[in-house]
Amino acid sequence: MFLVLLLVVLVAVVTAVGLTGHGASVLAARRARGPGAGPALRALAAFAGAAAVATYAWGLLHVTGAVMESNGGAGSAPAPPCRTPGHEERALHVIDQSVSFLPLGFVCETGDGGEYTSDDVPGYVNPVTAALALTAVASAVGAGYATELRARAAARGGRR
Repeated sequence: MFLVLLLVVLVAVVTAVGLTGHGASVLAARRARGPGAGPALRALAAFAGAAAVATYAWGLLHVTGAVMESNGGAGSAPAPPCRTPGHEERALHVIDQSVSFLPLGFVCETGDGGEYTSDDVPGYVNPVTAALALTAVASAVGAGYATELRARAAARGGRR
C-alpha cells in the first residue's frame, strides 16, 4: 500500500507541474489569438486543476505518513493514527484500518462495524481540493462555451 501511495503522489506532482506549464503556455499564446474570454478561462482551468492536484497530493502525503506509522511493531494495535486524544475508549475497539481516497483520509474500523477517520489529514485538504476541482471544471466548461460563441460569431460574419 505504501508504494501505491507514493506512486499516486508522484503522478499527482507530475500532473500539477504539467497543468501549470499548460496554463502558462495558454496565457503566453493569448496575445496571438486576440481578445476573448476563452484563453483566460482555459488558463484558469489549468491553474485551478494544478492547485487541486497539488492539494490532494499534500493530503496524500499525510495519509502515507499514517500508513507508515501504522505498519507493525510493538504498540501498533490499535494503529497509532487511530489513537486520538480524548477518545481512547474508541481506539480500544479498532480491528482494522484502511485508506479512503475520496474523501481523502486514514479510516479506522471498529469491531461493531463502525468506522472513523483519523486526524492525520489536515481538515482543509478535502474542501479546498473539491473547491479547486469544481473551479477547474467550471472554467473549462466556460472556456468551451466562449470558444463556441466566438466560432459561431465568426461563421455568421463570414456568410454575410
